[in-house]
Amino acid sequence: MRATLMYAAGDVRVETVPDPKIQAPTDAVVRILLSCVCGSDLWPYKGLDSAAGPLLMGHEFLGVVEETGSAVTSVKPGEVVLAPFLWCDNTCDFCQEGLHNSCRHGGPWGANGVDGGQGEYARVPHADGTLVKLPVPEDSDLLPGLLTLSDVLCTGYHAAHSARVQPGDTVAVVGDGAVGQGAVISAKKLGAERIILMGRHSDRTDLGRDFGATDVVAERGAEAVARVRDLTGGDGVAKVLECVGTKDAVTTAFGIARNGGTISRVGVPQYAEVPFRFPDYWRNITLTGGIAPARAYIERLMPDVLDGTIDPGRVFDRTVTLDDIADGYRAMNDREALKVLVRP
Repeated sequence: MRATLMYAAGDVRVETVPDPKIQAPTDAVVRILLSCVCGSDLWPYKGLDSAAGPLLMGHEFLGVVEETGSAVTSVKPGEVVLAPFLWCDNTCDFCQEGLHNSCRHGGPWGANGVDGGQGEYARVPHADGTLVKLPVPEDSDLLPGLLTLSDVLCTGYHAAHSARVQPGDTVAVVGDGAVGQGAVISAKKLGAERIILMGRHSDRTDLGRDFGATDVVAERGAEAVARVRDLTGGDGVAKVLECVGTKDAVTTAFGIARNGGTISRVGVPQYAEVPFRFPDYWRNITLTGGIAPARAYIERLMPDVLDGTIDPGRVFDRTVTLDDIADGYRAMNDREALKVLVRP
């Protein structure tokens, strides 16, 4: 089969790799219908050392079950399924606590002999625990929206859920990327009355307004902090959802947080130290968040996608085939695309 590999920064190739086969009774083989490029894929795209490559890429996909191991009971060949961005058994103590990212028997795609998601097929370990059956045909128009449940919508929801967003809250979302859009959707779902989206790309912030943002702040740094505080009577916001992952973004989050407020960070951190200084400690700021246990949220969010309450598939503003996936990476890296959909 063909699959995407990254050899070094900026060096994305599609090559022939071995076809996946059932290796354990709990495995399934899935023919991939849709995958995508993630914002977190851009970090190695910017800085992967050639000595660390090649990496099998992709961790968001949905497809059709082609084959199952003898112990798999929850899905069968021909069914359309979704895979979260980490595979898991969904039965260990951490999974039962909703911490599927800490599954004792789980792991990441594209490592340790497991296929990546940006290819034609993938072997899915612990298929009963990992895969979620989708009640739609393989040509459904809802597939792009359902694909966001693999990562970005669930990650945005994790930001809002971890911050304990409640009806009537004022929330700020730092970042207008796909995860930030998911955070806007999720804050609205949880009842936020006011949602301030911080971003400087008008096409993205316009989409954020469609998803529920009530205000947009395009400034950055100290000017952004001043603007948010002006919008909130000088106090700042009680719930800040940081969806970027840079030190500047988390510094801004501290700057706009209200005394006693909560910062929930879900952007993959590209910094070693959190700027949690004594003045922030004095203000009783809570810092929470982390990697999203997407498997815990999929069935909670899926009904809103299926009935059209939300249309998160709108975050995909460019579609490529595997043959053109390198250009998809380039387009996202150059901010020509918000999120790239891949049709193998």
